[in-house]
Amino acid sequence: MPPRLFIDRPLTAGAIFALPAGPARHVQVLRLQPGASLTLFDGAGGESAATVVQMGRSEVTVQLGDRTEVERELPFQVTLALGMPANERMDTLVEKATELGASAIQPLLCERSVLRLTGERAQRKVAHWQAVALAACEQSGRTRVPLIAPVRALPQWLGELPPGALSRWMLGFRDARPVAALRMAPAGVVCLSGPEGGLSPDEEAAARAAGFEAVSLGPRVLRAETAPLALLALLALRAT
Repeated sequence: MPPRLFIDRPLTAGAIFALPAGPARHVQVLRLQPGASLTLFDGAGGESAATVVQMGRSEVTVQLGDRTEVERELPFQVTLALGMPANERMDTLVEKATELGASAIQPLLCERSVLRLTGERAQRKVAHWQAVALAACEQSGRTRVPLIAPVRALPQWLGELPPGALSRWMLGFRDARPVAALRMAPAGVVCLSGPEGGLSPDEEAAARAAGFEAVSLGPRVLRAETAPLALLALLALRAT
């Protein structure tokens, strides 16, 4: 299978252009030669065949072939709103959520959050996670890249949620219904999941006031990076 690369520009059949620095380095690391095949996508759905036409020390030129309008997305939206787990666990969560089909990921700062990001450090982390999501799209065959939203405090995010057609679910134990007993809106769902230690009672109350329904994945306590992925995997299986 040809390597898949994301290109942040419209892809028009027949066009010849130099790859941006990041994709060009990827092609050079793979030691591809003129005539080698690539698959390029621009995040707008669909993907394009491409051929390497010239390899330079710092520049790789390609020519685009036919575009295939293929969709490998879930038939509904899933936004994961997450109390950010610490260390590299958030990287893993973003990567696997992208592979499983998440439409967007909202990092949240909660009362019990171990990872507390603000200002420039938060911006750098979001840019890093967006790159993780992009790489996961290249690997998994997705043609649309999920948005990693700016870090928000949970109360602020809840207060600014617009009305919409998405279900609102909150992972937890208190007065929660089994996920199998819930019906998701056709348009999809926003899933709220807490950090290490879970959401505080006040945060759960605020989420319920904002229309979130408590959902249980069973009697076991799952880690902050495991629970949202388990729910997303279940939803993805429903779509098959």
